[in-house]
Amino acid sequence: MTTAETGKYAEDLAFSYLKKQGMKPVARNFTSRYGEIDLVMQDRDCLVFVEVRYRKHYRLIDGASTVDAKKQVKLIRTAQYYLQKNRIDVDTSARFDIISITHKQNLPAIEWFKNAFTA
Repeated sequence: MTTAETGKYAEDLAFSYLKKQGMKPVARNFTSRYGEIDLVMQDRDCLVFVEVRYRKHYRLIDGASTVDAKKQVKLIRTAQYYLQKNRIDVDTSARFDIISITHKQNLPAIEWFKNAFTA
C-alpha cells in the first residue's frame, strides 16, 4: 500500500470505530493553511477533532505518543480555523482525541485517547 492508501485505511477504521461508539460524522480530512484534521465528529454536545495515527507494527512508542507539541499546535490552529469558517459558536464544547491503530497478530488494535490534549 502507498502512504496515502495506508492513511485512508487507518482513517476508515477509525471512522467506523467511532461511529460504532455512537459518534456522528461531521467532516473528514478538513484542510487549512495550518494543517489537516483527519476526522471531525460529534459526541453528544461536544465537537471532537480526531487525529488518526497508524503503526504497522507495535514498537516501543505508540501512535498517540507521536503527536508532539508542534503537531498539537497545528491541530489547534486548524480547529480554530474550522470553528471560524463554519461559524460555530466559541462557547461550543470541543476536544481533541487521538485514535492509535497498531497491527497485533495481523489484526488492527485500536486505542482511543479521549481529550488527549487541550488548547
